[in-house]
Order: sequence, then structure tokens, then C-alpha cells
Amino acid sequence: MLMVIDHTALESDRDQIPQRPLWPIRCRKRILIVGQINLVTLDPFSLTALDMLSKLKKDNTGYDLRNLFIGAEGTLGIITAATVKMFPKPRAIDTAFVGLKSPANALKLLSLAQSEAAGTLTSFELLSDISVDFSIRHGIDVRDPLHRKHTWYVLMELSSPRDDARATLEAILSKAMEDGIVDDAVIAANLTQRQAFWKLRDEMSAAQKPEGGSIKHDISVPVAAVPDFIAEANAAVVKLIPGARPVPFGHLGDGNIHYNVSQPVGGNTAEFMNRWHEVNKVVFNIVLRMGGSISAEHGIGVLKRDELPDVKDKTAIELMRVIKAMLDPNGIMNPGKVL
Repeated sequence: MLMVIDHTALESDRDQIPQRPLWPIRCRKRILIVGQINLVTLDPFSLTALDMLSKLKKDNTGYDLRNLFIGAEGTLGIITAATVKMFPKPRAIDTAFVGLKSPANALKLLSLAQSEAAGTLTSFELLSDISVDFSIRHGIDVRDPLHRKHTWYVLMELSSPRDDARATLEAILSKAMEDGIVDDAVIAANLTQRQAFWKLRDEMSAAQKPEGGSIKHDISVPVAAVPDFIAEANAAVVKLIPGARPVPFGHLGDGNIHYNVSQPVGGNTAEFMNRWHEVNKVVFNIVLRMGGSISAEHGIGVLKRDELPDVKDKTAIELMRVIKAMLDPNGIMNPGKVL
């Protein structure tokens, strides 16, 4: 498992440990050490130990069970330990808040940054104007870092083991402005400004609450398809519910968009929230047509459990059920989740 700083938005081989707490249960158990994790799970047959808590980067000796348990949301076992790879603290971290015209331009900026910054680009957040407006309006001590409003924004960060992050970031933004990709940008001059940039981003989920009902989606599509997804989803949602306010923001570097939809201004919250599954269906249809996923980070849980059989390969669903029945025949590991 790789340990990264802040909001890493780039594709990497890091493992994702479920964030929700997994509560211990009283049962006959065995300790599984799977891949790079320790695991507690049920065994209807015998007590078995599987020791694979290694520090190896390469180990092609049969089935890799690690990701099976990591993605199970506690339905197959309880993760109790992990091997963590630590990295030296970056010598330089520089952060920019950027204004631009469209997600397509943000994609061009991402490509340029990946080319120029190599492996030092550690964050690349795409933010819609309405998501920024909500944070400024409802967040505490949140302000717009730029002098005027823009249609779209990017929050990007470079973390380097050398003292070259700022120069590299300045070069990327200068080139982007010359090419007409970026309209305006500011680089944090100190830690306080950097924290202020991230506070604006971090307030976005909470800032939607004062605006009324919000229908949430945590989707992913191929990175190149993000601009088309946002355009199609916005049009489809507004057609379904006139006045609805799409609030997209997220991690452009890995194609993960938190596509939330706020209720129309002055609308009835209960009536709007009752259309949750209608809005889900419209958004998910676009996601699936583009080869995406209805759950990029947050998992299936209960909320998306009923949609899973409609969007997942039928054979994969059956295999998941077989594995669940074999490892947890009594169905007591995080019951009712995923399947």
C-alpha cells in the first residue's frame, strides 16, 4: 500500500482500504494475512493461517487475494493490519488555484502538467463554478483566491523531493496561459494560503446542505471522457428536473467525479429527494455507456446495492455470491451490504 499526501488525484497502484469502521464480532475465527494486509474472517471448516504480509513489490505466485478482501467492505473479513510503504517528506510543495473555461481545457492542463511535472504532480481537482460558489457562500472563512469568477476551476499541487516545484508550476501555468488553456491562476505564497485553497475544496460537500436536497453520485469514467460526461449528465438531469443544479467536482486525474445534484431554488426538498433513483438511473446510464463505474471510491454499501446487479457483469455477480457464501455462510459479516 502506498501512502500519499493530501488529495492525490493521479492514477497509481495504491491500495484503497475501506474507510468505514469495521466492528469486531463474536465468532470462531481465523487470521488471514492476505497480500499486504492482516484479515480476520470466518471459516466454516477449520482454523487456517495464510501468511502473506510481505513487503515485496512483485510476487507472482498464484492468486492475488489482497484486493478481493480490500474491496469487500467488511463482508468477507475484517482488516486488522497492513504493510505501509512510507516516503520521505517532499522538500517542496506548491499549490495553484486556476480559473479556466471548461473541463476540456482542464484536461489539456492535466496533460501538460503530467508531461512537465513528471511524477511530482500529486493533486489535480476539477471544480465547477457552482461548487466554488457554494463553498464561498456557506463555508467559514472561505474566499475566492482569484479576482473574478470563472466557469471552471482547477486546484493543482506539485510535491517534489527537490526545490524545483514552484519553478515547474510557474512554467506549466505560463505555458498554459500562452496556449489559451488557462485564463487566470494564483500560486500559494505560503502554508496559510495553501491551506485556504484546500479549505475551499474541502468545504464543498458540507456547503451543499444549506442549498437543500442533494442527490449524490460518486462515479468514474475514462479520464478523456470526463468533459463529455459532465456535459451529457448536466443536460439529462436538467431535462428530467427543470431547475435542478448539477454540482460536479472531483479528481480529474483518475476520472473520478462527485456528481451531485442540488434541488431547484425554492423547490420542495422531500419531493426532490423522492426522485433519487430516477436521477441515479439517468446519470448511471451515461456512466455505463462511457465504460465507467457507478462507485469510484465510496463503495456499494446499502445505497447502491440494488443497482449493482444491473450494472455489473452477471458472471461477476454470481462469482461474488459464491465467494461470499463460502467465506461467510451465515451471512453475519457486515450483513446486507454489497450483495
